[in-house]
Amino acid sequence: MVLKMDNTWLGLKGKSVIVTGGASGIGLACVHEFLNDGAYVAVCDINPEPPKLDAGNNGGKFIYVRCDVTNLESVNAMVNTVVSEFGTIDVLVNNAGINIPRLLVDPAGVQELSEQIWDKVMNVNVKGLFFCSQAVARIMVKKQSGVIINMSSECGLEGSEGQSVYAASKAAVNGLTRSWAKELGRHHIRVVGVAPGILEATGLRTQSYEEALSYTRGITVEQLRAGYSKTSTTPLGRSGKLSEVASTVAFLSSDQAGYIHGTTINVAGGKTRG
Repeated sequence: MVLKMDNTWLGLKGKSVIVTGGASGIGLACVHEFLNDGAYVAVCDINPEPPKLDAGNNGGKFIYVRCDVTNLESVNAMVNTVVSEFGTIDVLVNNAGINIPRLLVDPAGVQELSEQIWDKVMNVNVKGLFFCSQAVARIMVKKQSGVIINMSSECGLEGSEGQSVYAASKAAVNGLTRSWAKELGRHHIRVVGVAPGILEATGLRTQSYEEALSYTRGITVEQLRAGYSKTSTTPLGRSGKLSEVASTVAFLSSDQAGYIHGTTINVAGGKTRG
């Protein structure tokens, strides 16, 4: 028996989806995937300019909503706009996030973690996720259905040299995923985490990010980049594709994944940090 699959097999056509941090990187890849599946997508980002998008030919459509996830008024306004446009919210993808590499102690005083950096990363990665989840979950509880996908990271499971605050923020995301799953399951709302490993160019992998991270590890940017494909850390021997994370997110958002709840799925090519 041959099982034929197409872009409708997930049953996401006509579903209302919010993707935060949707203007670039993993978020934008998720937006493309959902549109290809025929979903109605709210692309939410702090960037004042929307990305170039094509709704495709499967009935998908999108709106762009500028939103600062660290600002509760901005989040509530975004949610109200989506409900006004699409009628409800079926899926929330909490993807907005930042990463600023720093050392706990830097004797040279170049890249040492400060309270300002700590607060900035935590505000976006944890508080922003809380604001969006609570606002959307209130709607989902009323209708007794929905899916919340929290974007974590492999380093939130393993830790990471030079990225302690980022790792801590993603470990917090993992804890929130498990806890909210226990609270929201009774309302038929699934909560699932996705933890990507090293990926091809994303919104986070900027030149300044790579320079800061390579400094914290005492290596050059070239050595850092060469390490992305080492089989000693990533058994598959390559960086992941944005589309591979996006397709995982779409699957987890669908009824095909209806019994996956309260866990974080590692999409990292078997990577460990040792």
